Amino acid sequence: MDDHSTIGHVVDEMYAMISGPAGPRDWARQKKIFHPQARQIRMTIDEHGAPKSKIMGLTEYEQDVAPIFEKLAFFELEKKRRIDIMGNMAHVWSLYEARRDPADPIPERRGINSIQLMKESDGSWWIISMIWDNEREGVVAALF
Repeated sequence: MDDHSTIGHVVDEMYAMISGPAGPRDWARQKKIFHPQARQIRMTIDEHGAPKSKIMGLTEYEQDVAPIFEKLAFFELEKKRRIDIMGNMAHVWSLYEARRDPADPIPERRGINSIQLMKESDGSWWIISMIWDNEREGVVAALF
């Protein structure tokens, strides 16, 4: 499998890992695609409109979202992707739509995941960091 295909598979697995009906997720899947020292960063805005971030390691992310996933269905569906590779690092721009049911005609929200990956000596690609932000007034999720 070439690097683009391998990276695409990692990103597909990331979306599959977090998506599903209400109930627990298989968090062992996270450890197969995220580097142990990876960071996941949720960008939001505070009540004054200023940028706000929540920076999480793998365990922190699981603790943050697991209670929500237990109670609510969540499906994050990728709509567009761009992969750029330079040597042993890669960047993926991924436009997503989130829904409670994949068949819902209107997404609950849209946004972009900015995913950075690194290539290990065995040829495997790992997500080392991921930062995302959702659409809102004045900010449109668009790629290309």
